[in-house]
Order: sequence, then C-alpha cells, then structure tokens
Amino acid sequence: MKFDDEPVPGYSLPILPGHVSPGRLERVLRAGRFALTTEIDPPDSADPAEVLRRAAIFDGYVDAINATDGSGANCHMSSVGVCSLLTRVGYATILQMSCRDRNRIAMQGEILGAAAMGACNLLCLTGDGVQAGDHPQARPVFDLDAMSQLEIARRMRDEGRFESGRAITDPPRIFLGAAANPFVPPHAWRALRLAKKVAAGARFFQTQYCFDPQRLRDFMAEVADLGVLEGPDRVFVLVGMGPLASARSARWIREHVPGVHIPDAVIRRLEGARDQRAEGERLCCDILAEVREIEGVSGAHIMAYRQEHTVARIIEETGVLEGRVPWYPGRDNPAELNPEATEAELPASGTG
Repeated sequence: MKFDDEPVPGYSLPILPGHVSPGRLERVLRAGRFALTTEIDPPDSADPAEVLRRAAIFDGYVDAINATDGSGANCHMSSVGVCSLLTRVGYATILQMSCRDRNRIAMQGEILGAAAMGACNLLCLTGDGVQAGDHPQARPVFDLDAMSQLEIARRMRDEGRFESGRAITDPPRIFLGAAANPFVPPHAWRALRLAKKVAAGARFFQTQYCFDPQRLRDFMAEVADLGVLEGPDRVFVLVGMGPLASARSARWIREHVPGVHIPDAVIRRLEGARDQRAEGERLCCDILAEVREIEGVSGAHIMAYRQEHTVARIIEETGVLEGRVPWYPGRDNPAELNPEATEAELPASGTG
C-alpha cells in the first residue's frame, strides 16, 4: 500500500490532520484497511543481523511488527533495541513497554529515545510478574500500571511535558495502544476497562489470543455501545490469534499461560485431526476469516511463536490483504524513485 504523500518509501510520513504520528500503521487503520501486525521474538544475542533475519520472514505480509518486552518475564534483547534496528531499515514497529521493569523516569526517557529512533507506536503494558520468568529473584518495579503509563505518554505527546511538569522541546509523535482481553472473566468488565484505557489515551488495541469468536462478537457489541468505535477519536481493535501446534500444546497453554481461553471444542478439533499442526493452522485461518467479518474489528495481530513461517501462509490463505503489499525493505527501490539519493540518504528511520 502506497500513500501519495510519502517522500521516499520507508521514510516517516507527513502527519495528516486528525493523526498523531508519522507512522504507517496509523495511516492504514485510519484509511479503513484491515491491518495486520505480528511480533518478533527478540534474540538472546547482540547480533543485529539476527533481528533483521527474524523480521524478514514477515516481509510483504504485515503492517507493523511488535517488539516484545521481556514477555513472560524472561530476559531477551530489549524492545527499544529491536525497534531501533528495525526502524533503521524502514520497518514499521510497535514498541511494547512493560511497567514491570521501569520506574516513570526510565519509562519517559525510553519513550523519547524510541521516538527519536523512528518508533511511532507504543503498546503500554503492565507486564507479567517476575515469578513467571527466568529471573524470579529480580526486584519488580511496577511504579506505574498500563493506565497511568498511557496517561503519562499522552501528556508527553499532547502537552509536551514530562509528568513532573517540565517542558519537552520536541514531543514524541506516537500512536498509543494497549492490550485487551475479552475472553476471560469477568466478561462484563472487559469493555469498561477498554473504555478506561481509551480515556487514558489508547487508540489501538491488540487482544489476547482469540479461540472463541462468539465471545469476541459479544465484546465488540459492548464496545460499540460505549461509542468508542466512531468519530475522530475512534479506536481500532486488532484481534490476537495464532496457530496451535497440537492438542497437547493447546492444553498446556490453557493451563499455564494466564489469560488464554481455549474452548474444549478447539482441543477436540485438534485431537480429531490426522495432522494436528496443519489443523492448527487451518483453525487460525478459519478464525481470521470469521473475525474479519465482525463489526468494529480493524485488523488482526498474529502471534506464531516458533511458527513464524506460518504467518505468510495464513495471510495468503485468507486473502485479508486484498491484494495490497505492506511496505518492507526492498519492496521499492528508493534510489530509482530518487536517483540523486546517496547511500547515506536512504531510509534510516522507520514509518512506525
């Protein structure tokens, strides 16, 4: 998908009226296209080439890539580091930022640093407890929760001030997002919590894995009743999904990963399949096709841990891109569009 006013593919875009960021993800969502995002599992390595290799799997299939932030309270390359490497070559990124590991001083500094490096999207998360990860002896911070993190980030952007009140000379132009989980009790409270995050500044949401489209349909109806899916300040919901490798892994996830709801019918479907891995991929395709038709859904966030190669097949099989090709390094040749450009002038910051 190309925009008429993009200076050189891969560069940041002009900020349109009603937009808050120069990022490509916000453009796609506000243009009414079905957006696709995924996430990269940061390496246990300082090799930048490994990050780029992991991102290249998704070339031409997604509008933005999440850089996870110590998910499961396990230590990996930082989300800011991953976003810096990816935006340098033009990828659109979503910076995940967990409150678990930072106080408000560190958090505000990282928001400025990430924005300076081209990250245009921030997903605010409270974070998993340290007891779940590989450093249970670590001291958790939790100076803020996701709600207060959103409020501080919005104030930095819209008012040009730190939480202390001190002025920011050049505010971060970031599109703010948060997580939502419609699939676990108390169901009646989930839409109201989303609305509170909207009031705090969130404009896009990525949900937990969806294996129950009917529950999602009910949730989206409740969200619509709150009036947040329309108007200039409307929000965009990207539904989380991904392939299951087997009935056994589905049971393990259901029992050990907090917040993931996998109905018995899903496990029975996998158990009845000759090739459970292939059936898990077909199940994801079926859910994506069904979710796409639910009113108010703006896109999908495909999480395929250790099955990243399936993302392209799932997107191709369902046809949700409708022929458009999201930007990736190499899709267009900037030198052909601007023969005078030198190597140093080619994309060095992303379109978040």
